[in-house]
Amino acid sequence: MEKVLTNAKKSMQGAVDHLVQEYASMRTGQASVHLLDNVKVDYYGTETPLNQLATVTAPEPTMLMVAPYDPSSMGEIEKAIHRSGLGLNPANDGRVIRLPIPPLTEERRGELAKLVSKWGEETKTSIRNSRRDANEHIKAAQKTSVISEDDEHRHLKEVQDLTDEFIKKVDEIAEQKKKEIMTV
Repeated sequence: MEKVLTNAKKSMQGAVDHLVQEYASMRTGQASVHLLDNVKVDYYGTETPLNQLATVTAPEPTMLMVAPYDPSSMGEIEKAIHRSGLGLNPANDGRVIRLPIPPLTEERRGELAKLVSKWGEETKTSIRNSRRDANEHIKAAQKTSVISEDDEHRHLKEVQDLTDEFIKKVDEIAEQKKKEIMTV
């Protein structure tokens, strides 16, 4: 049964980690090198993550700089940034690409806050699915007399406590991200 709990915890932690990664790539009005984490560049016919083709830095709070390792990839990197839907306008000086981060409008802040909530709910659903899977394994073990009824109740409670812990973590992370969006 420890393996069931360990697998449930890994699954729930994976959902939270994915949410944190998604939130990091969300534009909030301040420069973050993680903003470009999901940008893929067509590099010689292969979709390659931008951070494998260039160094991304934030020299100022409202500016990102992208310094490609291969200067010939500059045009493709610019195209990928335009296609990313982040609303950034790259300025290429031949050596680096500068990305000014425009301030967010009140309307855009509201849209992003809704997106934060939506992603948070999707993550909670994933956590609950992990709980369901763990509970099914526990109940099946009890039905086949691998564990006693008392052990079944104890393990089900452990899974529920784990679920509550991770859902609370998601709520805290989402609330923090909303606060960041609304105060920038």
